[in-house]
Amino acid sequence: MFHSRYTARRRLLSLERDRVLGRVGTNRRNQYTGGVFKGSPLIGTPMMWSFRVGSVFGIPIKLDVTFLLILPIFAYLIGMQIGEVADILNLTMGAGIDVAAVTSPWWMPWALGLTAALGLFFGVFLHELGHSLTAQRYGFPIDSITLWLLGGVAALSEMPEDWKQEFNIAIAGPIVSVLVGIASYALFLVTPESMNGAQFVLAYLAILNVFLAIFNMLPAFPMDGGRILRALLARSQPYARATQQAASIGKMFAIFLGLFGLFAFNIILIAVAFFIYIAASSEAQQVTMKAAFQDVTVADIMTPAGELHTVEPDATVAELFQRMFTERHTGYPVIESDAWGDDRLIGLVTLSDARGIDPVERDAYTVEDVMTTDLETIEPGSDAMAAIERMQKNGIGRLLVVEGDDLVGIISRSDLMTAFDIVQKSGGSVDLRGRPRSAQQISQ
Repeated sequence: MFHSRYTARRRLLSLERDRVLGRVGTNRRNQYTGGVFKGSPLIGTPMMWSFRVGSVFGIPIKLDVTFLLILPIFAYLIGMQIGEVADILNLTMGAGIDVAAVTSPWWMPWALGLTAALGLFFGVFLHELGHSLTAQRYGFPIDSITLWLLGGVAALSEMPEDWKQEFNIAIAGPIVSVLVGIASYALFLVTPESMNGAQFVLAYLAILNVFLAIFNMLPAFPMDGGRILRALLARSQPYARATQQAASIGKMFAIFLGLFGLFAFNIILIAVAFFIYIAASSEAQQVTMKAAFQDVTVADIMTPAGELHTVEPDATVAELFQRMFTERHTGYPVIESDAWGDDRLIGLVTLSDARGIDPVERDAYTVEDVMTTDLETIEPGSDAMAAIERMQKNGIGRLLVVEGDDLVGIISRSDLMTAFDIVQKSGGSVDLRGRPRSAQQISQ
């Protein structure tokens, strides 16, 4: 007979508690990171793989592997069009660049292309630094600035919900880009006409940085202009509703941008549109979930220990599959009784753990052979959003809820999603803590 309190194996849980529970709290990368501001035609997205190259003002600076792939492509594209671009700069800015001087010898276009590409990404970095330093001024830690395929991402530990703070953080990036453009133009004006290569790069960067600022000011959430729009909307309505409206506008812009890129055969615009749409949907859902789970703890949603279905370590994998089919569960705490009759938590077994065993061998393997002993745990008093973030970060579907050395319940992704779905379909009138919501709470 399984009791409602379990004396957990102290060694496992004490190590796990020290490693994990001490760090549980609300943030955001949202794992997913609390929020991102983009420089260049960028949107926040998880990086494929990045490495740190240094730090500025205590902010880690990273390069994603995609940056190393896109940099030579940008250099090549600029180098290929250097003559045409020089003609445009001469026409629009009165540059007086000698086209022959920037197109020969053969290596000159590629050298200038690489220099211009590096200058462009440096401008993107300064754009992100503008966001980051402004956020730090308001007390928001910056996880990192990462340069990647589509530009740069400044990852904030959490998103500001004060509209003035978000407005100032969002607009800081475009302001920096304009200043970089002005500085580039000023340097261009004082550069001797004989230095055709330097004139080309400075004039090119002056135009691109101003264009970067203008593009980012489009109200395509979650780009900078979209965040400014949300900040202005949040002046007169709840933050979650403002986010939904800004995200809807952002997705409309993404569709328009994608169609334009499709007709123009521009892969970069199509990629930007795709990521804007995904990022807008993702952040809108996250903010809505945060509002639904406001002040809700793990204990409010978890399945308590007394209602848990458990399995013994000596049960066969075949028996485990039969129980999963019968009880419609895909994960079980593994409980072992000691010589004194106390039940001890020794692991967790899930469908993914067991399905690697060949069907003809499932009678020969036990739960103990396939169970996980590296337990992911959380405390009952932790925020429900912290549980969601932990599951996303670790790629798991459930967390064991422990208090001290005792297992007091389990919380799964399906528990959280079911609770969220109920709140959504009830129009927000259901309080997950068991109390009806007021009209003011529903409006949030």
